[in-house]
Amino acid sequence: MRVDQVGPKHGARKSPKRVGRGIGGKGGKTAGRGTKGQYARNTVARGFEGGQMPLKQRVPKLKGFNNPFRVEYQAINLDTLDSLGTTEITAQLLVQKGLIRKGNLVKVLGRGKIGKALNVSVHAVSKTAQEAITAAGGTITLLPKPFRGVRPPAQGSQFTNR
Repeated sequence: MRVDQVGPKHGARKSPKRVGRGIGGKGGKTAGRGTKGQYARNTVARGFEGGQMPLKQRVPKLKGFNNPFRVEYQAINLDTLDSLGTTEITAQLLVQKGLIRKGNLVKVLGRGKIGKALNVSVHAVSKTAQEAITAAGGTITLLPKPFRGVRPPAQGSQFTNR
């Protein structure tokens, strides 16, 4: 949608007068456009504001960059894992408990302490969490990413970073 396509709700305005249908009545010949000139000839550019700086140039450009290859993880902390009451931790279990959303990649972060050996099977683990789990006698299994290669397929459209 463009700025010049925005208009009132359908039915809010009545139809304009039909002009330029011959010289037999009102609105014929020059059709109310006067004589000669830019506005009589239908050559005004779309978005032209009479020499004033157009809206599309007045609005500031968006700053920054959105990485289309960003890998998003859903974080879960050690204290949350410890409070689950089980030693086998998988992404499916976390979804069942309502701690993460289905289909998201899971990353374990090192906040809190664990008191028992946990067998954790997730997509990523922070260094502090890895040290805490192995110190408690647990194991970590890294699940494969759902995409091939180093990075996921691009997100967004061809206009995302323009």
